[in-house]
Amino acid sequence: MKINIYYGGRGIMNDPTLYVIDKMQEVLEELNVGVQRFNLYEQKNSIPTLPQTLKDADGIILATTVEWYGIGGFMQQFLDACWLYGDKEKIAKIYMCPIVMATTYGEREGKLNLATAWEILGGLPCSGICGYITDPMQLESNKEYITIIEKKAENMYRTINQKLSSFPASNQAVKQMVSSTQNIVMTPQESEQLSKYVSDDKYVQTQKSDILELTSLYKEMMEESKTTPEEFLEMFKKHFSPVAGERASYSIFVEGKPEAIYLSVNGPAITAVYEKNPEADVELRMSKDIFQDIIGGRISFQRAFMAGSVKVKGDFKLLRMMDQFFMFGEK
Repeated sequence: MKINIYYGGRGIMNDPTLYVIDKMQEVLEELNVGVQRFNLYEQKNSIPTLPQTLKDADGIILATTVEWYGIGGFMQQFLDACWLYGDKEKIAKIYMCPIVMATTYGEREGKLNLATAWEILGGLPCSGICGYITDPMQLESNKEYITIIEKKAENMYRTINQKLSSFPASNQAVKQMVSSTQNIVMTPQESEQLSKYVSDDKYVQTQKSDILELTSLYKEMMEESKTTPEEFLEMFKKHFSPVAGERASYSIFVEGKPEAIYLSVNGPAITAVYEKNPEADVELRMSKDIFQDIIGGRISFQRAFMAGSVKVKGDFKLLRMMDQFFMFGEK
């Protein structure tokens, strides 16, 4: 006989659940049962692969501690993995004993949640243990508590050994009627690879960065495909708003563009061309994204400069005039 213990607590020294499963393991091994323990907090990066360990088990113990609310994240991840990757035909032959110790309110609900989850998965139930224990010494020094734990281990052994039947549960009927989730057919190697990628924060961040970079590149390609260089010049002319008696000239260098945009304002007249003119009153340098934001009316020249997104040389008074000359958000 083989029984696996899956512990979903945090592994802290005063966890009462650890004492219970240690005592149950001791009793089962005295009965010549092979026992293997899986501490989920130590194997959090490979939880999606753990349903593969159910294949050679006759019974399992799901043990967790309620420290705040519910059965905890590690145990929930394991049950999710059983639903997604577990062999339902094998699970249907496995007995499960739930053990939930609580240092706060909720041990009965936790035990019920584990039992319900296992029944929905198709597994077989065993009588479990739940209790409110704030100090493990309460267990170690109370012979009656120790007797209860030992009897539960013996009962689990007899239940599995005799393959005792149980009445059908409504959970099974509901699952068969409403469940649309299909098993994900994966090898242990594929599951392990998946879990490694999912749990690797560095990998996930790299993927997010790559996605953002590709999105930005695609956006630039779309924008450049829609807007020709001549159309950029026309946009400055279209949004030009003359200021009587004012004269100014500007050179705008956009990152990645071979030529600068040269703008010359003389009263009601404007000239917009591509050329480098060292005599310009104001020289501006910016990225493509900032340039697109400015001509799209999402930010002004002055605000971009104040935010440090635009580098400027020349007459700063004329820089402030740019938002009066070119009102991209107005037309």
